[in-house]
Amino acid sequence: MQWILQEFEDTHKLAAALDHLGIPYTTHKVVPFVGDLLPEPQIDDPNKVVMFGSYGLWRNAEKNGYRPGIFKIRPFVHEQPWQPYMLNGPDAVFLTVADIPSQLLEDRAWFVRPVSDSKEQPGKVLTASEMRAIAEKVLGLNEDEIPLGSLRHDTMLMFTRPAKILREWRVWIVDDEVVTYSLYKEGARVIYRGEIDRDALDFVTQLVAENPGYAPAYVMDVCRTNAGLRFLETNCINAAGFYEADVGKIAAAIDSINVG
Repeated sequence: MQWILQEFEDTHKLAAALDHLGIPYTTHKVVPFVGDLLPEPQIDDPNKVVMFGSYGLWRNAEKNGYRPGIFKIRPFVHEQPWQPYMLNGPDAVFLTVADIPSQLLEDRAWFVRPVSDSKEQPGKVLTASEMRAIAEKVLGLNEDEIPLGSLRHDTMLMFTRPAKILREWRVWIVDDEVVTYSLYKEGARVIYRGEIDRDALDFVTQLVAENPGYAPAYVMDVCRTNAGLRFLETNCINAAGFYEADVGKIAAAIDSINVG
């Protein structure tokens, strides 16, 4: 596999792991808003290229026909096997940015995140009035004035009631197998440790088994609440923070993945 890394803080960890494994790679800067790589990579086989860095690299991978390139994923909220396990999933409200001023009227706190894995806005808790103000700013722009990767008039957002989360983990999955994991939050504190509770690992294994083939590689975030273990979201593995995961295991698993 030919590895292309964007010059990025987290990819330094990946580069060190690739060095240790003896896997070659090249490092590049990305031209903002355009997505071209500097320097331009010399590709041996476009069917054996994988890219890590910011999510926007998918455009470069798609333009050049790289495979696997970026492991794009479907919106997790539409995955029926996972819906019973989602945090507040049954009570979720889905609105486009254009819908928000007229339909998000109950002025209370909401947890808000984009439905797609597009990083237009990080998941966060906002009041309805704060979200309406954001929407009105976006709607005040013409579509051609909005930069790529920003909220747009038709961006679909998911709104749920905020929940008290006790612990949060990120788990890396390749070929429907758990590869590694990391704790990244305990209560309100950000804490990175390469560990996961046994029942949380069993929970992830169950979720993967109930929805096989979701993607060749992805990350899954799960959490512990007062009501038990819950599924938070999935993310693109190529652009997800590593926290304290075993990056060597991630690199080895992806380098040997069957891209058939």
